[in-house]
Amino acid sequence: MTGEKPEILLLSGPNLNLLGEREPDIYGSAKLEDLVAAADAEAIRFGLAVRHLQSNHEGDLVEAIHAARQSAAGVIINAGAFTHYSWAIHDALASFDAPVVELHISNPAARDDFRHLSVVAPVATAVIAGLGAAGYPMAVRAMAELLGRDPAH
Repeated sequence: MTGEKPEILLLSGPNLNLLGEREPDIYGSAKLEDLVAAADAEAIRFGLAVRHLQSNHEGDLVEAIHAARQSAAGVIINAGAFTHYSWAIHDALASFDAPVVELHISNPAARDDFRHLSVVAPVATAVIAGLGAAGYPMAVRAMAELLGRDPAH
């Protein structure tokens, strides 16, 4: 946990470090830092803290999920391409005994056939997809609801 506030681990998978540069017609013009800042701002409303990790390496994400078992109240994950084939991330999330929100900027079901399968979805409590940058604060609101948190007044 971060101080007095329950911590939410926000994970960003491969190539998300290129947001704002990579395929803006699909992913928009916002940079990853902008999306994380929007998630942070929303978390404050609910008395939550966000810890973010972006990695292009599957093992880094798996290790972060393992560590979150001791420190995080929930995980929000945009696993990027790992969504479609990383059974290691699936298994790590299955061992996490708290809410998991799967997050996508685009709608994978409306894209290439290989993107239709999510190996994360079966171990996710909720899925948010296709809402662009608005999905990040929405994922935090969903997590807050799952944790029974009301907006701080």
